[in-house]
Amino acid sequence: MRAQDPAAPSEVDALVEHLFRHSAGQMVSRLARWLGSARLDLAEEAVQDALVRALQTWPFRGVPAEPRGWLFQVARHRALDLIRRDVALRGKLDGLHGAADHFPEADVRDSALDDDELAMMFMCCHPSLPHPGRIALTLKTVGGFGVGEIAAAFLAEPDAIAQRLVRAKRQIREQEIAIEIPRPDELGARLESVLDVLYLLFNEGYAAHGGENLVRAELCGEAIRLAGILSRNPATAVPAVHALLALMLLQASRLPARVDDAGDLLLLAEQDRARWDHGLIAEGLGHLELAASGSEVTAYHVEAAIAAAHALAHDQASTDWVGIVRLYDDLLALKPSPVVELNRAIALAMADGPAAGIAAIARVEADPALARYYLLPAALGGLWLEAGDAGRAAVYYREALTRPCSGPERRFLEKQLARCGRQ
Repeated sequence: MRAQDPAAPSEVDALVEHLFRHSAGQMVSRLARWLGSARLDLAEEAVQDALVRALQTWPFRGVPAEPRGWLFQVARHRALDLIRRDVALRGKLDGLHGAADHFPEADVRDSALDDDELAMMFMCCHPSLPHPGRIALTLKTVGGFGVGEIAAAFLAEPDAIAQRLVRAKRQIREQEIAIEIPRPDELGARLESVLDVLYLLFNEGYAAHGGENLVRAELCGEAIRLAGILSRNPATAVPAVHALLALMLLQASRLPARVDDAGDLLLLAEQDRARWDHGLIAEGLGHLELAASGSEVTAYHVEAAIAAAHALAHDQASTDWVGIVRLYDDLLALKPSPVVELNRAIALAMADGPAAGIAAIARVEADPALARYYLLPAALGGLWLEAGDAGRAAVYYREALTRPCSGPERRFLEKQLARCGRQ
């Protein structure tokens, strides 16, 4: 399509949606880093206006030869207009001796934008912000997700998400949290907070806590993209970053096979391993190698090693379950958690039989942290069914169905309960 050719509205809508998803966070990061974190709303407004203008003009004037550059340039000029109208910012404008000369240019090369997004990530994930606010702000500001999308991903009301964003931005203004990459002496603690947010973001996409879609690939993809930015910057390319990125890539490699054509859950033993993305596996193993360059071993290292053990096995039978149990022991030493205990029990059942797994789960069955976790009774249902006690298995599957889970997980539990009735 030439730059001046009129474009069909449907084509423009699709292109602008793509650019919004993949470039809005970059544009906001570039503008907000120049304006300062207190003017984050202004930067977001300028980018939104640029996207609206594209929807209005491209069907008639044609799509520019460099659409992303066009959006950056329009957002840049729109931000200048907004500054001129904002009395509170006039002093800043004058202090720049002509903002048009000093305003960030519309350099849309990925390498030129990584630093801006990295700095924005550190602001959004500042340890002083409440955890839910960090996640919502990262998705909205860096990821370009809308309030409705964030609400749907976390089973929250849009108004609740909007309030989280308002409170987080107010705290940023009050504390004057800068959009910058922290100094080396501050980097460790700040980076830990960023990694924590990306880990939770990926996990929400990999196994959605509710709704109809078990896999929210866009959340996984965004977490991987942001971790990739961290891995490419010399200041943040530390072993823990490579370990987390390895974990994400190895887990994401199984996404194409986790559900069937109807969107129903497939267990690991049922998945067609030919559908696993072996390119992602190779990339993940490469980052796992880089993660071994230091002496520190984090929980991300161990979880990535567990994911690698699954990725390298030809099938369920050839999986090194004994080795995986040992890795879960290492993980428990680093990150004690009833969920990790449950996962270890499942691996133990694969290594030593269902009775061993049932006995191990008994140690955490009454833990209040698992009171609403459907996988606890679901795992027991599966183990009792394997052990030949369909009646007891049915009791646990019914219990699992009373707990929150996604649509595909609910259908899986119903199928398993029906199997119990046939045995």
